[in-house]
Amino acid sequence: MAQLIADQKEIDFILYEQFNAEELLTYEKFNGFSKKMFDMIISEARKVAIKEILPTLADGDKQGVQFENGSVTVPDSFHRARKVVRETDLTSTMEDPEWGGQGLPFLISIAIMEYIVGANYALSGYIHMGHGTGKMIELFGTDKLKKMFLENLYTARWAGTMLLTEPEAGSDVGAITTTARKNDDDTYSIIGNKIFITDGEHDMSDNIIHPVLARIEGAPEGSRGISIFIVPKIWVNEDKTFGKPNDVQCLGVEEKMGFHGSATCSMALGSRGECRGFLLGEENKGLEIMFHMMNEARLSVGFQGSTTASLAYLYALDYARRRVQGKDLARGKDPEAESIPIIRHPDVRRMLTWMKAHVDGMRSLLYYVSLSIDKKKNAADEAQRELAGDMINLLTPVVKAYCAERGFEVCVQAVQVFGGYGYTKEFPVEQLVRDVKIATIYEGTDGIQAMDFLGRKLGMKKGLVFKSLLNEMGKTIADAKKTDELRPMAESLDKAVETLGMTALGLGRAAMSEKYATAFAHAHPFLEATGDVVMGWMHLWRACTAVNALEKKSRKKDKAFYEGIVTCARFYMEAVLPVALGRMASVQAMSDAALTMDEASFD
Repeated sequence: MAQLIADQKEIDFILYEQFNAEELLTYEKFNGFSKKMFDMIISEARKVAIKEILPTLADGDKQGVQFENGSVTVPDSFHRARKVVRETDLTSTMEDPEWGGQGLPFLISIAIMEYIVGANYALSGYIHMGHGTGKMIELFGTDKLKKMFLENLYTARWAGTMLLTEPEAGSDVGAITTTARKNDDDTYSIIGNKIFITDGEHDMSDNIIHPVLARIEGAPEGSRGISIFIVPKIWVNEDKTFGKPNDVQCLGVEEKMGFHGSATCSMALGSRGECRGFLLGEENKGLEIMFHMMNEARLSVGFQGSTTASLAYLYALDYARRRVQGKDLARGKDPEAESIPIIRHPDVRRMLTWMKAHVDGMRSLLYYVSLSIDKKKNAADEAQRELAGDMINLLTPVVKAYCAERGFEVCVQAVQVFGGYGYTKEFPVEQLVRDVKIATIYEGTDGIQAMDFLGRKLGMKKGLVFKSLLNEMGKTIADAKKTDELRPMAESLDKAVETLGMTALGLGRAAMSEKYATAFAHAHPFLEATGDVVMGWMHLWRACTAVNALEKKSRKKDKAFYEGIVTCARFYMEAVLPVALGRMASVQAMSDAALTMDEASFD
């Protein structure tokens, strides 16, 4: 079985050719690095992932997590792998060295995480979730809190979580009932229950730091009265020494269809009246603070879909090359014809090409957003920073929902390539299908992302942000039309971009009219169509880059690689993009059948 997580040549192509990562070295923050250093760190991550992390993937599924007497234990192999990741300083690669990070660009960090996260997403949560907790403290915490928590969170000595969901509130965060009461020492006593808490309890770190949403006594009802608190599992003194256990109890772990190596916990806070926390930021500003973490988490979940799809595709590709079955169609009736590898069968090639098109496109999309994060923080030109920020905000729900969905679908196709063996535990792809399905639910379901996209993101700056996206795609289309080979692809994408703009305009108007309910019934298909068109943009961009490279490269191996990029883009434009046009036609029709059906008719 191939021990691959992501194709190294493909990652190098995106980093240094499509997105010219070396330009990041011109930013003051990164001028101490070099391309050689970037490559060394990525190479080290790949070695660690293949040798130490990937072998733990099956353990996570077979052994799962064990709950007993309020404690959770993870598979034994997770401990060694986590230790190696910490020892190689791959826990917070993009954060400030002052707090234990390496200070790398986000774009380079995502290439590193392709391997670390892609090898075992469940394990990576025990390593990297403290990053989100630490980032909120870094942005909104006092100097005292930063000194107490940041380094231990960023170096993964301590773990982190997010205690948001409650049994009766679900995604309606404003309905939470967890309460906070201020104490004389400026700490707060916390009482409440939370559910679906990823890695809420485990034996992988010295302490677990919980950001907790709660309502201070007397605060306004609804979302405007929510605050956020930092609640350690074991109390942390100002000098970073430990105090007593902090009355944070795990009541049980969920039995899930997959993702068994990740502990999904039900938590009780203050059942003995002894749970305390530190207020983070201002009172009643909890949701604003939490969404800084949530948006990064949503990108991470889209990344889960993309990286798992990459792993599934490479497994399927390796299997299709080795599995010999059936005869070539041209000699199907010849009894003396030899059997051939299944990769030579037309339908298997269709599946593999579809998988490759989505894996490569999703990777480019995620790297584009990562580069935008670097530009937003570091570009000298204010207009460039503003555009980068706009693209991050607009594309976050698309990345989360689209990559999660297509990642799952790629894994399903991988099972199909394996045939009957794919449905057995003898091969790894059936686990990947079960594991990655959680990505479509994590951090807000796909429907919630679609409502956010239509209700908030589409109208940002009176629609100018969405128009900027269309303009950016238009620049690539104009560039591609200069090349004869790419002109038909550019014209196909041009039509799709124009249709997307018209669809957005009509749907946006409907959302602000008496037809708002019908509009939101079509929000998810519209988000999917947007993702399809953006992926077309990524593929055309990739094809432009590859054609330019072909003019300079002479080695046969290089030629096959770049020609493959162009052919994959052509497949996407000819076989996938037409489906998106049909989806947009459906949205434009604005059928209200789903809303007008009598509830009794669903029976």
